[in-house]
Amino acid sequence: MPAKTTQDAPREEPGDLREEPGDPGRLGAGRRGDAPPEAVTPLLRGIAVLRRLTDAPDGTLSLSALERSTGLARSTVDRITSTLARMGYVRVDGRDVTLAPRLMELGNAYLAALRLPSLLSGHADALADELDESVSLAVADRDGIRFIHQATRRRAMSLSFRIGDLLPAERTAPGPLFATEWTGQDWAAWRERMSADPTDRTFPAVPPREHEAPDTDFERRTAEAARNGWALDDQLIEPGLVAVSVPVRDPATGRIACVASVVSHTSRHTAQDLRASLLPHLRTAVSAMENTLRTAPPPSPGTSPSNLATWTTASKQELGRDFVESLARGLTVLTAFDEGRPELTQSDVAKATGLARATARRALLTYEHEGLVRAEENRFRLTPRVLGLGFPPLSRTTLPRIAQPHLTALAHRTQESASLAILVEPGEEIQYTARASTPRVMSVNITVGTRLPAYATSLGRVLLSATPPEHRTLGPLRPLTPRTITDPSTLTRTLATIHSQGYALVDEEWEEGLRSLAVPVHDRTGTTIAAVNISTHVSRHTTDSCRARLLPALRETVTAIETDLHTAGRFTPIPLT
Repeated sequence: MPAKTTQDAPREEPGDLREEPGDPGRLGAGRRGDAPPEAVTPLLRGIAVLRRLTDAPDGTLSLSALERSTGLARSTVDRITSTLARMGYVRVDGRDVTLAPRLMELGNAYLAALRLPSLLSGHADALADELDESVSLAVADRDGIRFIHQATRRRAMSLSFRIGDLLPAERTAPGPLFATEWTGQDWAAWRERMSADPTDRTFPAVPPREHEAPDTDFERRTAEAARNGWALDDQLIEPGLVAVSVPVRDPATGRIACVASVVSHTSRHTAQDLRASLLPHLRTAVSAMENTLRTAPPPSPGTSPSNLATWTTASKQELGRDFVESLARGLTVLTAFDEGRPELTQSDVAKATGLARATARRALLTYEHEGLVRAEENRFRLTPRVLGLGFPPLSRTTLPRIAQPHLTALAHRTQESASLAILVEPGEEIQYTARASTPRVMSVNITVGTRLPAYATSLGRVLLSATPPEHRTLGPLRPLTPRTITDPSTLTRTLATIHSQGYALVDEEWEEGLRSLAVPVHDRTGTTIAAVNISTHVSRHTTDSCRARLLPALRETVTAIETDLHTAGRFTPIPLT
């Protein structure tokens, strides 16, 4: 176990967090007064930076904007973002800082420990298909709700929030249902928030409230929800949006585990129509969800993270002052939780991460102060507020967005163009979905969206090789150059070789002078969903040079893309385009 360093000291650097007047929810979310003496100050600052980035458009802010919004010194912001970049949680591009997909492992830890998305998402998806309407699952987050699953419809007018979005309880259909279980203290906290923030400016996921609603209105809706067992949202979020909700109860306690909602808009259904025509279907689905909770086997403990403390120590030795070890170690504590480890003691966390018990304890106390963990009898659980650390903007990412920074790095490293492509129906063509080029005078010039015949390209051959022969559609095999393979039997043997060796090298078959190397991209199930290639002129690399020099770099890039893809896609579907 690594020795304790000075980075573990509560006060590592000057400066303090600045909260906006009347802002109880964003930078100081979950706080109850001043931080405890043992709180890890750099961890508090890192949480503040991540929350500001989460609330920013597309998860991006300049370093100067982070300095202004957090009240931290610029040097402190630089060190925090450098540490987060080292962890893969953000990307620093010049003066801009952007949330990176790997940060989703924090939210994934909460969703896995909760188990509800993995157990109930199939029911929600099936209901969405049955009704052709969006369906969501939400959990309570104090006086708000957070979404943990979204089954959306592909329409021009899309009705969905992002996973992890926080909404005020009184402006939703699930809110009154959760409020039926509120204590007097919960109601007092809600009234305090309503008084301090009457227009909901601390909830970036919803439009500002135009008119103040009397407290009695929400109290009335809560009483109705208690009597009826369901609740409606009749355009409370914004004009035209309606929803009906039913609670999913924990069979062990009878309390609300989550709330399932059907969401639509008034051009398709009025709120009353939702109640009359869709509520019975929703209740049937909820009954199936509760049966799944009742019969689900207990989770296995699984494999806990390891060598995290060793990694942070090595990073500190390499980067020096630019790496805030206490911040990195504090964030690794969240990854100790998982499906088989929903609640942990301080000793459990220390054992799982390799951190000293005192370090784990102080991180947990910091998180409890921030509302990110809840302690009961010396055992800790993650709260929904963990999703507020970057999950909402990242939950809408796509494969091209995940791949783009990696392609750019690959192009810079090899000084050759790099591309991402998918196979499009009926399977005869590939479509380029992301590109990174180089400033060479002579370079491969293909734009995103371009389609090419799959049989004559390295990208296409990798994708065809992963397709079972009986499902392949090769199309007409035309000679594009004198080297193009046009014999079906020869092409079939070539595809078999590509499949076994894991890459395709196409030498002047699509265009004379063009040599291209491609490898597959796999999703979490191991299915090939895309391919990445490097294209070069024959004068710059021989075929042997392609294999010896370009293939290792290409495979490393794809490994990095797959790592981000697998993290981002654990609980959210990742569109290929």
